[in-house]
Order: sequence, then C-alpha cells, then structure tokens
Amino acid sequence: MFKNFAVKISTKNRQKKYDYFLEQMQPNKDTRILDVGFTDDDPYPGINFLERNYPYKKNITALGIEDAPKFKKNFPEVKVVLYDGNYFPFANNEFDIAWSNAVIEHVGSYDKQKLFLSELVRTSKNIFITTPNRWFPIEVHTRLPFLHYLPKKYFDKVLWVVGKSWASGSYMNLLSINDIKRMLNELNIKNYVIERNKKFFATMDFVLIVKQE
Repeated sequence: MFKNFAVKISTKNRQKKYDYFLEQMQPNKDTRILDVGFTDDDPYPGINFLERNYPYKKNITALGIEDAPKFKKNFPEVKVVLYDGNYFPFANNEFDIAWSNAVIEHVGSYDKQKLFLSELVRTSKNIFITTPNRWFPIEVHTRLPFLHYLPKKYFDKVLWVVGKSWASGSYMNLLSINDIKRMLNELNIKNYVIERNKKFFATMDFVLIVKQE
C-alpha cells in the first residue's frame, strides 16, 4: 500500500515538473530536445515521462548508457543514442533544450556530476534538469527516512544491512542546493534559476534551468 502511495506521489510530482518545463521552456513542433537518462525499465507512468507525454516525439533524441529494446519499441519515433557515460557524442549547441529528470544523482562522483552538467550546457542552448534534495526527510529512491543524512559511506553500510544494497556506491550521490550552486560556480555558469519543488512543506527536489539565449 505504501509503495502504491509513493508511486502516486512520484507520478504527480513528475507531472508538475513537466508542466513547469512546458511553461518555462515553451517548446514547439520544431524544438530539438535532448533527453539524457531514459530507461528501459518502465514499471509505472512516471517513468520516461517526457516521451510518454510530449507530442513531437520525432524531435527527441534520447541519450543513455545501455541499449533499451523496450524503450525503442514503445517510442519508435524517438532517436536513441548510446554513449560511455562521459562526454556526449554531440556538437556544441546541437539541441535547443536538454531535459534530464532525476539523473545527475546517478552518474557517479561529484566530478562526474560536474562533467555531466557541463556537457548538458555545452550541447544544448537551454537546459532543464531535476534532482532530489539531499535534505528532504525521506530518501526518494529507497523510501528510508533520515538515514541518508549520514555521511555516504555510513549510509551505504546501512543500505546493505536493510537489504537495499542496490542503492549504494555509485548508484546514488545526492545533492544539496549548496552542492548545485558550487558546481555552477566552478563551471562559471551565471544565467540560471533553481526552483524548489516542495512536498509536505519541505523541498523534495530542485529544478535547475540554465538559459544561454
């Protein structure tokens, strides 16, 4: 029952972020969109939300690290490109908008996250990315309360004890707003907005918008 409730909350949250994406980025039938971080695992309506809902699917390029036969079958109009998880295989400003929903926390260490953000900015004129707030009381992947406040090495040990080892190691490196601002500063990114998406009076996740034009 709790799992169904969590799925409902997650799907509603993704709808809210998608609506905000449309409002802020105002894509049209000619807009070239890069989606970084699609998945072949599609257990509920909140997954691959852009492809499920965006009307001009032929203008989406989905970038990922693993082949996705189910995704290709479900969204045949979307162009799928695979890469090694480092530099994106695209030219500078090849896309009008980059969309990346709850992915940057999964790409590895802080340095890997910074590279990920810099590649989004390099290849797209405008970017729209989201990531969970490290200080939200419930960790949204494992649904465990407060334990993710521990230093990562201790949190990882707890995950093994409670049978959630899949979420340990490089799978997840949560960011605070200070981490995001530090990253932006180090990359000399000035023209940005960070929106706090709140749930139960606390910031559940962040939306980062960078506009270069």
